[in-house]
Amino acid sequence: MTDLIENPVFVLVRPQMGENIGAAARAMLNFSLARMRLVAPRDGWPNPKAVAMASGASAQVLDHAGVFDTTGEAIGDCDFVFATTARGRELTKPIYTPAAAMAEAHARIAAGQKVAVLFGPERTGLENDDIARANAIITVPVNRKFFSLNLAQAVLLTAYEFSRGVYDVPPVDPGLAGAEMASQIEIEKLGDHYEEKLDTAGYFFPPDKGPMMKRNLRNMWTRFGLTRADVQTLHGMLRQITRRRD
Repeated sequence: MTDLIENPVFVLVRPQMGENIGAAARAMLNFSLARMRLVAPRDGWPNPKAVAMASGASAQVLDHAGVFDTTGEAIGDCDFVFATTARGRELTKPIYTPAAAMAEAHARIAAGQKVAVLFGPERTGLENDDIARANAIITVPVNRKFFSLNLAQAVLLTAYEFSRGVYDVPPVDPGLAGAEMASQIEIEKLGDHYEEKLDTAGYFFPPDKGPMMKRNLRNMWTRFGLTRADVQTLHGMLRQITRRRD
């Protein structure tokens, strides 16, 4: 996940601390996003504390960040704008979860539109005048009694949701990278081996239930997703057990 991708513009509105701008830049680059804009940063720009906190993200994100005096100027060239806020507002707008918002962003970007996401200042969040300029709201479903996210957290969460629509990563990795899976014939022979030894030991009893028990055992082997090393280990275990009995 190293190449930068076509992505929404993340607009930090009146950010207060350089460290938070730098942390937001790092969060963006973690997910290959690099288009940052700043609206009236409190401590001016450029900001050495932001650069220090951004670390490796400085050259790719901060060095190319646009700086604007107003929110309207920062989003003037955008076709669709989301505003992130955790609080109820009197403004009537569609409210998206981060996942739904970033799915919408993908669709609009694919159609050739430019999408922006507004993030408010650390202490107060976005003002109504900022939100009024957005087309929709993003609200994170968090604890209603403790709903405050810091700036970098909000940026990280949104960037992650956008990246999910770009990279084809399985929801569950079985952790078998480099392992050679057992072939069907190897699993079949493993089943034969166990069936033979269990039959000798009188496991399949009573006789009328034997076929069902054998079928369940075969089903178990195929359900496990065994590697070749697993099959060899199971053969070895069974040979050792029966050798000791003999």
